[in-house]
Amino acid sequence: MPLKLPVEPHLAASLEAGMQRMGVQYSSEQRDQLLAYLQLLITWNKAYNLTAIRDPGQMVKLHLLDSLTLLPHLVGERLIDVGTGAGLPGIPLAIMCPDRDFTLLDSNGKKTRFLFQARCDLGLTNVQEINSRVELHKPEVGYDAVLSRAFTSVADMVVKCCHLLSSDGVFLAMKGKFPQSELSEVGKDYKVEASHPLQVPGIDGERHLIVISRDAQRNVKTA
Repeated sequence: MPLKLPVEPHLAASLEAGMQRMGVQYSSEQRDQLLAYLQLLITWNKAYNLTAIRDPGQMVKLHLLDSLTLLPHLVGERLIDVGTGAGLPGIPLAIMCPDRDFTLLDSNGKKTRFLFQARCDLGLTNVQEINSRVELHKPEVGYDAVLSRAFTSVADMVVKCCHLLSSDGVFLAMKGKFPQSELSEVGKDYKVEASHPLQVPGIDGERHLIVISRDAQRNVKTA
């Protein structure tokens, strides 16, 4: 059974109110898993400095709800969260999407130890954590989507992670303000499929999801 930890009632109320405003459909078990993950993050953060955000109320908004803004834009069955840190956005998404498989990749050993503990305690059978630099991870099969949240610039993400992507897979890069200068540096073999503004309840400031794919026409011409 997934771990259940006591959580302050106002944090549970804030999470539920935020998900309802976002139109997220959830079960009571998924809500409890998200809250248990939050409590694990709060506890481990005191010793391991997993995130600079210390206030639990801000964690609800800036970590949990922010991660869940990707839900309408996920594609495929196999996804990898590169530079996942404490499991963001991968763990909240894995909780909400039990039919999808998530790989959480990070080069920091203490963070992947936390991911292992969280996966076990939360009973997430659709998650695996990998302690590795992104350049050294060589999957046998490409991923349907490569996710990143404040990992690096969009152009660097494409260069460093291109070997992770399946032939028709996409990059899903979470950014703050629309990264016009970063997009201008993306290689010509790739194209921006879409840019989606993301709204997190209770948080001001711009947020965008950039969707990038291989440029099939260009790749055919140069093959």
